[in-house]
Amino acid sequence: MPTGPMPDHASILGEVKAVRRAGLVRLRELDLPSLSRAASSAALALAHGPGATPVERLLRAAVARLDAGTLRDAAAYGLGLVQGTRDRPAADRRRRAAEVYGVSVERFRKHHEPLVLGQVAEQVAAVAAEQPGAPAAVPARTTHRELRAGPHRLTLHVHSVDLLRDVDVVVSPANVWFALPAPYKSSVPASLRQAGAVRGPTGELVEDRIHDELRAWAARHGAAGRAVRPATVAVTGAGALAAQGVRRLYHAAVAVPRAGTNDYDVLPADVTRAVTRVFALLGEESARFDPPLRSLCLPLLGAGRGGLPAEVSAAAVWAAVEAELARGAAWDLHLVVLDAADADVLARLVEGGGA
Repeated sequence: MPTGPMPDHASILGEVKAVRRAGLVRLRELDLPSLSRAASSAALALAHGPGATPVERLLRAAVARLDAGTLRDAAAYGLGLVQGTRDRPAADRRRRAAEVYGVSVERFRKHHEPLVLGQVAEQVAAVAAEQPGAPAAVPARTTHRELRAGPHRLTLHVHSVDLLRDVDVVVSPANVWFALPAPYKSSVPASLRQAGAVRGPTGELVEDRIHDELRAWAARHGAAGRAVRPATVAVTGAGALAAQGVRRLYHAAVAVPRAGTNDYDVLPADVTRAVTRVFALLGEESARFDPPLRSLCLPLLGAGRGGLPAEVSAAAVWAAVEAELARGAAWDLHLVVLDAADADVLARLVEGGGA
């Protein structure tokens, strides 16, 4: 086990870059004295599956400390920490990280990647500085949790929404103009728009499918260029997300832009009505598909840019879910959040009987 003084930032950063190039599958082949020393010094109470090396646990802890959104997502993709990416070539992982920021691979390599990896190195040092025996700053977490509400079971996902797989319908929060945010933004609809786009061999945009389908829906329903009533739900395909088993997107209009500002107003009652409408649409559409639509995933509608506190949004969403369960619906229900704190809010609400 490496001993001696704690490594400096430069040596940690150099080895983080080496991991990015090699990938996690070759981690044991690398000479990483600084990361190994940092891992052995850290008070890590983390477990990310059998066989995970101390260096991998250290990197996961460091990335988990980064700000949620583009920074954390780009770091996770670049280092291969996202499920399904650990064995991907370095070029593929860099391309996916560049997509998080919505920039070309070359621009990401020159401008964004050094900043991202530098932040990872700083957090590695912070994790290693934890006193032995002290509680770890980042507790052990899982990206999937099973919640029970009486006889019903729901799956809680704690990761970016674009990582969902094999869920028939994903609900995306929207504003009443059905104007999607730019794909490089950090939000549920931006992530879905980006993941649903079709890109060419070099990452160039070929089709902005979700954006285009949503505009077409608005035109068909006489809503082009005007606001709809809050709680309106628009339906589109999933674009490139179909490759991940996602078949439909339901865009729930809950955010009302506040005139003269970049802010929104969201009423919890509109969130509940929107989710109720989602279930009605799912019931109408299910049998039209082969196989029928059975699974549905809901985020915290109205939180984030919408301004609702997580517990308020969760209560508003759950009110509609609980009513649907009470009437005997047999959907395969999923919930998705990005932060562990929001996951805890949902878990307490669901398993506490809606208290």
